[in-house]
Amino acid sequence: MADKKRPSSTAAVHGGEPRHFPCDALTAPIVQTATYSFENTAELVSYMEGRADRQEYGRYGNPTVDLLEERVAHLEGATSAVAFGSGMAAVTSTILALVKRDAHVVLFSDCYRRTRQFVTGFLSNFGVEHTLVPPADMTALEAALRPETKLVISEAPTNPYLTVPDFEKLAAICAPKRVRTLIDSTIATPINLRPLEYGIDLVVHSATKYLGGHNDVLAGVLTGKPGLVSLVRDVRHMTGAMCDPHAAYLVHRGIKTLSLRIAHQNSSAMAIAEFLEGHPKVEQVWYPGLVSHPCHDVAVRTMDGFGGMVTFCVRADLNGTGRFIDALEIPKIAPSMGGTESLVEQPALMSFFELSTAQREAVGIKNNLVRYSVGIESTEDLIADLRSALEAL
Repeated sequence: MADKKRPSSTAAVHGGEPRHFPCDALTAPIVQTATYSFENTAELVSYMEGRADRQEYGRYGNPTVDLLEERVAHLEGATSAVAFGSGMAAVTSTILALVKRDAHVVLFSDCYRRTRQFVTGFLSNFGVEHTLVPPADMTALEAALRPETKLVISEAPTNPYLTVPDFEKLAAICAPKRVRTLIDSTIATPINLRPLEYGIDLVVHSATKYLGGHNDVLAGVLTGKPGLVSLVRDVRHMTGAMCDPHAAYLVHRGIKTLSLRIAHQNSSAMAIAEFLEGHPKVEQVWYPGLVSHPCHDVAVRTMDGFGGMVTFCVRADLNGTGRFIDALEIPKIAPSMGGTESLVEQPALMSFFELSTAQREAVGIKNNLVRYSVGIESTEDLIADLRSALEAL
């Protein structure tokens, strides 16, 4: 396991918080306002001159949102963060802040499909070029860099095959060329992995997932080097992709139990992965904690836990895989991940439904692929449910 300092449950509960909240509240208050008033003209002038530390308008800041940003920065070992209304708002705003016309972006090919679409489709309309390189392939990455390359994007672990790139090599390749690095660490969370410790510039989270933890809120957070975070914050001010204070409160509340949930999900997912790998009706399992995973050695070196997602292929065709999923009684069929409830999906019929079988296989999505997001239910119950459904195949 990684030998870097892991955030404790104390940090998840108290990190980034003031000792006292207004009105002697124990929990963070929700400051539900769109604008802020000034007592008099002198106070306004003081604010405009930068002498008063306060808020002016909801698009530029909110105390509840500020607290969420401070909490995530604390957990990631950073000094600043900026929150958004969704994870994709955080990703797209970051890219827009760092990439200009005629620039070049490199993505690992297993990045989240919407991130790929934004770079390869939307940004191409504005003269931004891109290169896709194979997952975690640092040789291909180095060969893809150009003088105009401004940004390299990856996830860690990736979705759905849970690839973990070598961050030290990634940073060593990019930093001397002044190429910025952005890692989507949603699946890992700061409890399992902190890319900034290995020289990565920026880390983004879809707080909708593990940080919120209850499948009841949309939010995103970017953290990293202060100067870069400031650039991204300016983009948020212009685009209006602000995180709502009530959403920020829900994520902030979710983070208080983050370390407890992640510990259980790590343990449960590992047990499930081992069970599935030994089952005759399972073709292959992808989980970084398994020795069989291609990135196992990197994961052991950099991660404190291997996460709550397990991906596997059953011995069935498209329809048979659907019958297996239907036979599961505990997980709900749904997109997303990271909540208290276990979720399951067949990517071929969920995120990639519009593609033909050949098109899906070209991007690595097999008809019999299953993505299982482990919740906090009993590990034994989840395994028994999987065993029963597999026996029905």
